[in-house]
Amino acid sequence: MKTNEFLNLLKEHPNKSLLFEYKEGQFVGANYHITEIKNITVDSVDCGAGVDFWKETIIQLWESPNEHEKEEYMSAYKALGILNKVDRIKPMEKEVEVKFEYSNPNFHTAQLFVNDFMFNDNQLVLKLGVEQTDCKARETCGVPIETESKEEACCTPGSGCC
Repeated sequence: MKTNEFLNLLKEHPNKSLLFEYKEGQFVGANYHITEIKNITVDSVDCGAGVDFWKETIIQLWESPNEHEKEEYMSAYKALGILNKVDRIKPMEKEVEVKFEYSNPNFHTAQLFVNDFMFNDNQLVLKLGVEQTDCKARETCGVPIETESKEEACCTPGSGCC
C-alpha cells in the first residue's frame, strides 16, 4: 500500500477505529501510539553487485505500558491528524510504500507491510505481514528459482556471487 492510499483510507473513514493485525488473530493493543514517522531512502547494492534505490514511509507503533487497560482504539480521524501534523513539519513521500514498525514482548521488532485491509462494524483493520528476505541477484548468482531450498543462500562460499 502506498502512503497516499493509506492517508485516503483514513480520510474516507474518519469515524472508524483504526486497528492493526500484525499476525493472524493478533492485534496491536488499543493502547498504541504513533511515535515516529520516517521518510526512508534505501540506496543499496545486492550480493550480485546490482544497485537499487527506493523510498519508503515507516510509521512506528508503540504500546504504552501505562495504558494496558485501554479498550478504545485510536480513530482514523486522530491518526490522520497526527500524520497531517507530521507532514506539515516534514513532508511525507506520498507515492511510496508505507510500512509499520512494531514489536511487543512476544513479537520481534519488524517492519510490516500492509497486505490487506477490511472493515468490521466501526473498525478499519489493516492486515500487516512480514516479507521474507530473498536473493535479488538470483540470475547472477546462479540460484535456480524453482528448486532453491529455504536453507540455500545466494552468497554461499563458492557460489561465485560475492
